[in-house]
Amino acid sequence: MKIVIIGVGQTMRGDDGAGPAAVKAWVKRYPQTQEAAQIRTEIEELPGLNLLSLLQGSDAAIIVDAVQSNNEPGKLHLIQDDSQFLSRDNAQSAHNLGVQETLALARLLRFEDLPELITIIGIEVGNVVLGENLSIDVKNAIPKAADLIEKQLQSLLHHIPE
Repeated sequence: MKIVIIGVGQTMRGDDGAGPAAVKAWVKRYPQTQEAAQIRTEIEELPGLNLLSLLQGSDAAIIVDAVQSNNEPGKLHLIQDDSQFLSRDNAQSAHNLGVQETLALARLLRFEDLPELITIIGIEVGNVVLGENLSIDVKNAIPKAADLIEKQLQSLLHHIPE
């Protein structure tokens, strides 16, 4: 099974860098998983529609992104149901054409080369000021996000036939 993990976010814009930080933390915490399986990692500041090309050729994807939904900073969101990509009531990306909007557009246009399984891990933001670092709440959530990436990967690797 080919799996891609994509960390989305602007690393020089405070908590918006949570996605890349979580993916980098996962790589450091779980190198044996990355080495043992066909897992590719990507970090993208502002992928927009380029997200679709990053997903091509994969059977499954885990996308980690900063989200804003009026919850406390650092709260983790897990979205696994395609129908949630179309809902405007869910946590939305901090980007103009965010992950959920891009995936919803691809589904509506019947883009054929999307992975069958797409999971989004959203990390609730607090501060997205240009030039700032991650806030303490988001920084504290990064290890939990890395663990959630690993949990989702293990589920994919052990419950889906290759």
